[in-house]
Formats: sequence, structure tokens, C-alpha cells
Amino acid sequence: MAHKSLDGITASDIEALGIEREVAKSLHGRLTKIIRNYGTATPDTWSNISRHILSPDLPFSFHQMMYYGCYKDFGPDPPAWIPDLEAAVSTNVGQLLERQGKEFLGSRYKDPISSFSDFQEFSVKNPEVYWKTILDEMNVSFSIPPQCILRENVSGERHFSHPGGEWLPGAFVNPANNCLSLNYKRNLDDSMVLWRDEGKDDLPINKMTLKELREEVWLVAHALEKLGLDKGSAIAIDMPMDVRSVIIYLAIVLAGYVVVSIADSFAPLEISTRLRISQAKAIFTQDLIIRGEKCIPLYSRIVEAESPMAIVIPTRGSSFSIKLRDGDVAWNDFLERVGDFKKIEFAAVDQPIEAFTNILFSSGTTGEPKAIPWTHATPFKAAADAWCHMDIQKGDVVCWPTNLGWMMGPWLVYASLLNGASIALYNGSPLGSGFAKFVQDAKVTMLGVIPSIVRTWKSSNCVAGYDWSTIRCFGSTGEASNVDEYLWLMGRACYKPVIEYCGGTEIGGGFVSGSLLQAQSLAAFSTPAMGCSLYILGSNGLPIPQNQPGIGELALDPLMFGASRTLLNADHYDVYFKGMPVWNGKVLRRHGDMFELTSRGYYHAHGRADDTMNIGGIKVSSVEIERICNEVDDSVLETAAIGVPPLGGGPEQLVIAVVFKDSNNPKEDLNQLRISFNSAVQKKLNPLFRVSRVVPLLSLPRTATNKVMRRILREQFSQHDQSSKI
Repeated sequence: MAHKSLDGITASDIEALGIEREVAKSLHGRLTKIIRNYGTATPDTWSNISRHILSPDLPFSFHQMMYYGCYKDFGPDPPAWIPDLEAAVSTNVGQLLERQGKEFLGSRYKDPISSFSDFQEFSVKNPEVYWKTILDEMNVSFSIPPQCILRENVSGERHFSHPGGEWLPGAFVNPANNCLSLNYKRNLDDSMVLWRDEGKDDLPINKMTLKELREEVWLVAHALEKLGLDKGSAIAIDMPMDVRSVIIYLAIVLAGYVVVSIADSFAPLEISTRLRISQAKAIFTQDLIIRGEKCIPLYSRIVEAESPMAIVIPTRGSSFSIKLRDGDVAWNDFLERVGDFKKIEFAAVDQPIEAFTNILFSSGTTGEPKAIPWTHATPFKAAADAWCHMDIQKGDVVCWPTNLGWMMGPWLVYASLLNGASIALYNGSPLGSGFAKFVQDAKVTMLGVIPSIVRTWKSSNCVAGYDWSTIRCFGSTGEASNVDEYLWLMGRACYKPVIEYCGGTEIGGGFVSGSLLQAQSLAAFSTPAMGCSLYILGSNGLPIPQNQPGIGELALDPLMFGASRTLLNADHYDVYFKGMPVWNGKVLRRHGDMFELTSRGYYHAHGRADDTMNIGGIKVSSVEIERICNEVDDSVLETAAIGVPPLGGGPEQLVIAVVFKDSNNPKEDLNQLRISFNSAVQKKLNPLFRVSRVVPLLSLPRTATNKVMRRILREQFSQHDQSSKI
């Protein structure tokens, strides 16, 4: 759609969008004044329009008219939000730089906005100073302090599984205890968890104070000790993310055990695989998951997965409608064993910094999920990202629809509690008006999203009429985002910025992000994460100059605080370092995404460079999906699962390429085959996945060593989508 320049827009143009005539005249008058003061097409023009003209109740078409009119001839990466110096000084990083900017940067320091990039560079080149400062800012307490911040590998060491060296060597710590401890960021009466159940949207918000949270966590930790498990044993959680699962998560860590994260959407086979790999000794679960009028069995999946002992929580009330297996324990019985310990403080079990605290899973390309252990350093990486990039502070309310089975679940716990903020949890679907009302009533200040959620909100308009003005920023991760959808999202909260955030389970947070101290462009990242250095590999396999625009496979500097050091079921060195280029004396770390650095200094993600795709915010290997689809129909010879980005950007769509056994008589009803693939993938892998289309091929493109070239198929399907729209 063609848009007029701002100076060509008339009051009649505005009225034509369905806005009343007098209102249209008033809006046009304000627009004229802004143009007179700031010009027709500058970032300051848009900044003033977004602050002084646009509001959530105006049609989105008017928002588009203003945004695209302002930036009609601007080129790539127009800023959708510009920081204000007064507000920037009040951020965590801004306050730190105002106190110590000259100490860090010397005469180069000017102010938090103009010096932010220099500070990011400082964080990479001076890890000892930077990470000590940030850990102090977050008031992290060690029972035995580290000998140093970073001990780099000795030159000449070879085949090290973690070329990034050792972080905080010699330290002993307990991240859960740090979440619960008293310090200047919180007191016992502070609300630490806020929640509401779906269907009870007119009831007051439930709140749990720090005092109450501590007592609940202590009680569960005491009960865990009664199980008699060895310290360091793995204990799984397969539950929706609610106040009880947060309590259980913290209790497992506090008591010196290792959390095994399992998403509550997984089928029995996937649950069983994760329990086997992690060697979990017990599992916490629920009898049912309630979503609206639906009751989804959960305990029965655990039974089918042949899990170890289960501690089972009733979803409704205090009684079960199901019979438990021999050896399984009802939640109330589990707690009654330590009834005498109510309100008795549990002595936190401090662990060496390299000990495991959480086992999470990320899909590889072998069909079996990679088991990624978080060490006791990783929670502080998650919290530091939130402190630096989302500016989470004492008194903030952080809401991010997720699950403990994915890294953003544990991330949310640590990002909130370690920074003195409250976690806001909605026990139900985030896709409807009930969630929108919860955001309003809980006075959420940082709202995390994935693009597919935003797309649903925009299409259904379910957030209309709710006041989201308390939001200071959005966070977005998991999928490629879309400019129009995120312009709409910003408009719901009076144009607060979207902080794009990209990382991985093996990173414990992000490697590229946005910042409240930089101008933010829609669907773009403005900076490497603090402490991280990025490299885009050129056609020769070596990094292009770091400030030079270009596109290629992304590689990471190996020195990343909190990043993975080992895998439970794969060779860590082979997965992340083998075959990677050596640069400045260090072997770079593989990530696998295609990234672009633009002429204006923004980063854009372009999907996976390998055979792992991102569907609905979940990384999944092509092999996992193909293994299921190959068995769906006898006429199928082989399949290739491809993630194809749609036109205009956004999350990848799952396309299945099919080669039939009889190429002369291919299956005619491709839609029925698509439905069959869809059903099988949702049943056996994940109910959130959806096959968008099926493409018949005579053969799959292969390399000389017979590997399927899925990248070629991805390019062909993307080009077909483009040509079909011409």
C-alpha cells in the first residue's frame, strides 16, 4: 500500500479512516504543528507524533498512516522509539554510568545515551571489571567468593569443551537463596508473585509477599529432603507455570537438587526421552491442565511415559478424581510429612559455581533433544540481561507468558526475583481478553511476548479498551517479528519500546538485544548483549569487519558469562566449536542463525543456517518432524521439513516436502495428507506445531555425501511465495 508523505496528508484523508470529522481536524492541526517544528520526515517528527497524537483508541490504519508517512523515504531501520536523556539517566545502566562512566570510559564518557555503545565494548574487553560491577549491582551473595571473575584457558590447550574459560572459579552460591534473601531491593512485605486464574477475571489479583514465598519454598525444600535423594539428583517439573511451580522450582534449587525442565505440552514419548536423558529421580506434575472449558490430562501422560515417582498436585481443590500409581504421592501428603517445619527456615545448600542447577532441552539435528545443563552462574546471566537490557528494577511487575520447560520460564524467575521485581502469572491462555485485563489489573511494567501471540491479539482486537499505560517496555523473543504487528503492539502502550532479544537455551539469555538507551527500530536488534561479541561470517568462512554491513552465519566470541560448558548427550566441543574459525587467538562459538548487520548498525535475524527451524517460538530439528511424517502414509517415500518465513516477515511456517514411492501416481489429496501430518506431529511431538502446506517433489536435493539440502528447499519455497504474490 502506498502512503503519502506527512505534508501531503489532509484532514479528509484522516477522516476517511473512520475518524469523526472534528477529531480528524484536531489531529491534522496537531500534525501540522509538529511538521512545522520538526520537519516532515525525521525521527523527532515521529517521536512527537507517537507521544502527542497517537493513542490506542485511534484506528491502527491512522497509526500506519503516520509512521509510514513520516518514514516514506527514510530507508531501512527507521527508529520507532527514541530514548529521552532524562528517562535514560533513571535506568539501571544510566544510573551506573552517571556514577562510574568516567571511571570506565575516561574522557570518552559523555552521557548514558551517547556512551552506551562504548560501554558495551568496555563490557567485552574488561570482563573482570564489568561482571564484578553487575553482580554487585544485583547484590549477588556468595557463601565462598570467586577467586576471580574469569580464568581464561591457557594458550595451547586443545579440544577444550568450553574454550570460553572458567567463570567465577572457586565460588559457592545458591541462586534460589539469592532470590529469597533480604537486601536493599526488597523487604518481607513486598509482593513477589502476582497471579490470576482464567475465568476469574473480575476477581482481585492474588498476591504472595516475600515472607509468604520464603515460607512456602522452605516447606517444599524440607519435604524434598524427606525423599532421601542424594544432593545433585535431578527432579523434573512438568506443570503449567503458576505460583506452585515457581515455588517448587525455587525449592529444588534451594535444597541442592537439579531441576529438569519439561514443557507441559509434551507428549508421553517426549517426556520419557527427557526423563531418561536427565536420569530424573522424581517428577512434579498435576492431574489436569484447565484451559477455559477444557480439561487436558497431564498425570496420565506422566504415567504413559513411565516416569519415576511423581508428586501430583490436584488442579481443583484438594482432592483427586484420579487414582495414583503405587509409589506416587499426592501433594498434600507430600507436604504433611514435614508439617512441623512450617515457617522454619531451610538452610540453603550452596554449590560450586560449575555444578548443575537446571537441565533444559533444545532440539539438535539428530532427532534427540540436546540436554543443556545450566550451571550456578547461568541464572545470573539471565538476571543481568534483564537488568541491563529490559531495565528490570525493584518494584517492576514482569509478565512473560511461558513455561518452565523452555528457557524463558527459568529466565523469568531469575530476571524478576534477583532484580527485586514481581513475577506476574496468568493461569490460562494469553490469547484472549482475560489476559489483557490481567496485564492492566496487575499493572505490568515489562510485558514479554512472542510474535504469534501479538498476531492473535491484533487480529482479534481482544486487548481493546484495556489500559496498558503502566508498561515501560515490551520484550520479544522466540521468533522473527513483523514490523506492522509490532507497530500495533507499541501503540497499545502509548509507544513504549519493544526490546528484541535473541539468544538460546545454551546461552542462558541473549547475545543480541535492544536497549532503553538506544533508538529502537521495529523487528531489529540494536546491540550485542552486554559482555557479548558477535561475528558475521563471510563467504570465506571468516568474520567480516565488525562494523561493516553484511549478511552471513552468526558466530559468537567464546567468552560469554553463563553459557553452556557441556551437554549430557553430545560432545559440547563438536556441537559448538568444531570446524569454527580461530579469530584473535580464540576459536569462535557456533550459533547457527543467519544474521545481517545493516548500514544503520541494526541486526536482523534471517532464520536458521542449519537444519533446525523455529516453529511457534520453539526450536525443533527437521529430523524430528520428518521421522514422524515418514510413517504417516504408506505412499510416502521420504519427507523434508522446512521452516519458511512468510512474506512481510514473522514466524516460520512449517512446510513438508514429500517424495512419493510411486512418482507416476502421487497422492492426489494433498490437503488430507497435510491434515494427517498435522495430526501426527501434534500428537507425537508438540500440539503447538502446525503444518501449513505440503509440496510434492520428484526427489529431494542432496549433497555428494547424500545429505538433504534443506537450505535449497527453503530458498525455493520462499521464492515461490514471492512470485505467487506478484
